[in-house]
Parts: sequence; C-alpha cells; structure tokens
Amino acid sequence: MVDRRSLGRMRRARLVPLVVAALLAGCATAPDGVPSLPTAPAAPTVAAGANGAAAAARHDIHPEIARATLPAPSAAAEVGEASWYGDAFAGRPTASGEPFDPEALTAAHPELPFGTAVKVVNLDNGRHVEVVINDRGPFIADRIIDLSRAAARVLGFLRDGITRVRVLPIGGADSA
Repeated sequence: MVDRRSLGRMRRARLVPLVVAALLAGCATAPDGVPSLPTAPAAPTVAAGANGAAAAARHDIHPEIARATLPAPSAAAEVGEASWYGDAFAGRPTASGEPFDPEALTAAHPELPFGTAVKVVNLDNGRHVEVVINDRGPFIADRIIDLSRAAARVLGFLRDGITRVRVLPIGGADSA
C-alpha cells in the first residue's frame, strides 16, 4: 500500500513539468520575436482505462496512483530491488489484459511498454533471465520490477522473495 508521503511526492512530480514549462515559456520566442509556449510530448500513463482499474483493484492501490503520469521509459539499465509474485494472481488479468501465468517468464514494470523484453541479472549470484513485460508494478517503494515465480526460480531468489537486480531492456513489442 502506498503511504501519504509517496502520494504527495507523486502529485508534486506531476506539477514539476508544468512549472518548468511555465518558466521556459517566458524565455522562448519564435523567430518573429513573438513569445511561444513549448510543447511537451504526452507522457505515458500507468494502467490506463479498464485495465488500470483492474490493476488498481488487484494490487489494492489507490486509483489515482494507478493513473499516475510517469516519465518516458529509458533504455538505460536500472539497478534496484526485485520481488516476485505467483499463485495468488494466477489466471487473473494482467494490466496488459493477458492472464497471469506464474510459470511464464514475464514481469511487471512501472513504465516499460507491454511486450518489452528485458534481461534481469541477479547481482547477488550473477544468474540472469530474459522476461517480457506484461503487467504494471511493483507498487512498493524501492522495487523496480516484479517477476513471475518462474523467473524468480531461474534467478535463484524464490526463498528470499527479494533480491538486488540489474534490468536492461533488450527489445520491444515493435522489434518483434
């Protein structure tokens, strides 16, 4: 569950781009000398639409957090904590709409597009696995990816439940 401080940080994080845009608007001028407003690309949203409501209900999170605007995904490697989820969610729809299979090599990530293949390396033992993003999460601070039980087994952290990993996108839905 997300605490009030996390919710406040998320709200402030959505205001920062607006404040920056307003500040930059005063500095930007078109070639004819007329001030112009900068245009910003739309940021992707997490768990939008009907799947967002399902994801919010399934993970017992506040609907505002499920719709939170996130920065555009980066192709750079991330380092942080990974966790895994299994039988409690088996057969339930993921945020992408497909049923969750704990024995498939899949994962939940807060911002990478569905269908993105990522390489996950367990920094404690050097084991690695390739998984496909098909869900949103994890919804716990400091965690960067939620893996299926099968992926956690390959990485060797089923018993511990959490491990430090490096996550590197290796391909996307567009490259398939």
